[in-house]
Amino acid sequence: MPKAKFEGIYRSLRQKIEAQDYPYQSLLPAENELTCEYGCARNTLRRALAELTDQGYLQPIQGKGVRVIYRPAGKTAFLMGVIESFQETIARNELHAVTKVVRFAAIETNERLASQSGFLVGEPLWAIERVRYLDGKALIRDVNYFSQAMVPGLTAGVAAHSVYEYIEKTLHVRIATTKRKVTVERATTRDEELLDLDGYGSVVVVSNLTFNADGLLFEYTQSRHQPAFFCFEDTATRRRPAVPPND
Repeated sequence: MPKAKFEGIYRSLRQKIEAQDYPYQSLLPAENELTCEYGCARNTLRRALAELTDQGYLQPIQGKGVRVIYRPAGKTAFLMGVIESFQETIARNELHAVTKVVRFAAIETNERLASQSGFLVGEPLWAIERVRYLDGKALIRDVNYFSQAMVPGLTAGVAAHSVYEYIEKTLHVRIATTKRKVTVERATTRDEELLDLDGYGSVVVVSNLTFNADGLLFEYTQSRHQPAFFCFEDTATRRRPAVPPND
């Protein structure tokens, strides 16, 4: 099927759902009606619906149709189940944001960092510290480590914009998988120095290990969030219980 046709239908339906033209808990128009509207084959439409289902917009109901389960997220919501750059998050949430690079250095992995990240001791890294301002408030402190070998030519200027855009569009490397952990930790002196904590003594820490399409680790990051503005969102499905074998 033509990729452009599928993507056009997918984007159109997603925009209508997000604009609540198809409200939460409503049923989409019948399949015949949608294929006529978009002038497409059933398989093309079904592929778009399957993509939206996987992303938590829709829920097929046996014998009834397809129900809309999307609800608008809060403006500071980050997505848990996808790999999304800070700039992409900001664009999606229509926020005004500024990134300030407060540290950019070439380092070698020490034993402590190696145990946290999985990088090898002595491996050359780019060490970057950035403060993210949302609507004028310093709310996120990102501490990033990127492999110099896998992300060559990185600069503070690139870090101030989007490292992921540089990796994908300049280096032509596919970012494939992130292993993510979320914890709540006591705020450090550095957190208190750089973030507008508004009296909070703790931060929400999102730790990421990110791999390319060859399964190679190229990034270890800690994003340290001011708690009042922290919101991560994900869509989960229940696994079917394993059926025990017959005796």
